[in-house]
Amino acid sequence: ERTTNWFVFFTLAPPTVCSWKFAKRSLPMSNPLNEKFWSARYATGHTGWDLGQPSPPLREYLDQLTNTDARILIPGAGNGYEAEYAWRQGFTNIFIVDIAEQPLRDFAERVPDFPREQLIHGNFFAHTATYDLILEQTFFCALNPALRPDYARQMHALLRPGGQLVGLWFDRDFAGGPPFGGDREEYLGYLEPYFTVSTFATATNSIPPRAGNELFGIFHRS
Repeated sequence: ERTTNWFVFFTLAPPTVCSWKFAKRSLPMSNPLNEKFWSARYATGHTGWDLGQPSPPLREYLDQLTNTDARILIPGAGNGYEAEYAWRQGFTNIFIVDIAEQPLRDFAERVPDFPREQLIHGNFFAHTATYDLILEQTFFCALNPALRPDYARQMHALLRPGGQLVGLWFDRDFAGGPPFGGDREEYLGYLEPYFTVSTFATATNSIPPRAGNELFGIFHRS
């Protein structure tokens, strides 16, 4: 069984040689990244991706928004610090989808006034709704890379025309996975058929351990 702590990958491990062909990074079907897999990570405390706070680039992006009625989805949000931050700033239509139930329970206890119906325990790829904005934070890199084309299609399907996909993507590769990395060229190959790129460049305000290794992107649904 894989027991790697994500903290090592997300903060300390040096970049490996990048190969962006997702087939080379696909996880064998004998080790699926399903609800059981992620629930076990929360149960055993293998949550090294968890910053314990909103990611600075996303926090600063949220600070610039003025429409607090916008429908916002955060898939694979885990402990949902960005969702909590947005809620505290007056955003009322925030929805979290996560395949693991434990972080949703923890979020509900931590933010008791957050609407329970907006905490969705389920599969992102089976989710059906329409949003103005989707925030990406360590969800893409947690997926089996074979699902990346499906990720782009589903993001497009969930956004209204003109809606935005905004978030952070790792600009490096990792030994093993999850997390699974990549580079700007690869990611654009998935996203450009569905989105117009507003910006997609190295984040200038990442946490220090991830500095220089994150791309901040704003994509408009075509």
